[in-house]
Amino acid sequence: MDGVAELSVWADETLAGRLSRQDGPRYVFNYSAESADAAVSLTMPVRMESWAIPELHPIFQMNLPEGALLAAIRQAIAKVIGDDDLSILRVTGGNQVGRNRFSLPGAAAPGLVESPESLEELLSYPDTTELFHELTSRYALRSGISGVQPKVMLDATQRGTIASAGYIVKSWGTDYPQLAANEFFCMSAVKLAGLPVPEFYLSDNGGLFVMKRFDVNPIDNRPLGFEDMCALQGVGASRKYGSSYERVARSIGDFISDRHLMAARKQFFAMLVLSVMVRNGDAHLKNFGVLYPSPSAQVTLAPVYDVITTTAYIRQDVPALLLAGAKKWWPRKMLEQFAITHLLLPVKTIGEIIEGVADAVMQTRLLIPKYSDDHPEFREIGSRMTAIWEDGVRSLSDKTLT
Repeated sequence: MDGVAELSVWADETLAGRLSRQDGPRYVFNYSAESADAAVSLTMPVRMESWAIPELHPIFQMNLPEGALLAAIRQAIAKVIGDDDLSILRVTGGNQVGRNRFSLPGAAAPGLVESPESLEELLSYPDTTELFHELTSRYALRSGISGVQPKVMLDATQRGTIASAGYIVKSWGTDYPQLAANEFFCMSAVKLAGLPVPEFYLSDNGGLFVMKRFDVNPIDNRPLGFEDMCALQGVGASRKYGSSYERVARSIGDFISDRHLMAARKQFFAMLVLSVMVRNGDAHLKNFGVLYPSPSAQVTLAPVYDVITTTAYIRQDVPALLLAGAKKWWPRKMLEQFAITHLLLPVKTIGEIIEGVADAVMQTRLLIPKYSDDHPEFREIGSRMTAIWEDGVRSLSDKTLT
């Protein structure tokens, strides 16, 4: 099949413009006359001139599925409409992370009407492997979300509530056993460190990691604008490892609103310190982003998400991005110099952040042995994580490990 050649692009419920695949500059986006306050990206303001580039615009690439989810979608649609990028955006277009939605030209604003799942049943289902296969078959074509880890997006309700909310449900492949519990403990350390995180849960048998979507306003259920650092730096997803933390710091300075800038810098530095302590080698450009209600509103740093101890599986793994020209687990002095030079943080604040993160990691690591006793299948990964975290904290902090 030739696939889809043109799509309407909606910013929330406003028709923003048309995206087409053409000869010459391969992808062209044109704003419509009605889109005065419907910019599709902070990097693509509304204008009369076309936005034409050789590859799909980074903001539209941002949510293209990867890995197992992409394979499932391609298998389902290839024979019917094609499996090119615009075809995938067409079928996932009503359920995207952020404000942008996609439909065929002439169609109404896309949206999903579905019966929500029960969050309690998702977390307590005994065979999560079977459950995830069922969820993938049901929701793959409605999940516009990136990432290699198997995941789907769905709505669910909590016990005692009527309104549903959006969630991301993750499983794992055979190469990364017990990844859900790994992420749960890493995110627990992030939360204990006082950093903003979405609500998250681990299923009773450890088979699923469930995270509430943070790109939806909980008051009116309207989508918030979300852009990851790939989109903000104007690069495709394939280049998510090809940047530096210095450049991320510059992007934070360029896009975060002034009133939120210092908080964003502190959060980013704390996240970098925590990634070093827990040996998270996957803190790449797509795992940092910004949020905003509309392009003309205040822009904040998104909550922390997608944190795992990668060296529990890849023993010699290194950080995802460069810092001071190197990808290594940097010593404290290098991180301090980075925070002073590129984030303009006071020396006292830097020390408080490092020690606060160290405390959070040490306290969270104490929870791992009990969970391993209750879930013997996690014992090997849990033991590796405990040792890795102890080494990581010791490399940056003088605190005594107890």
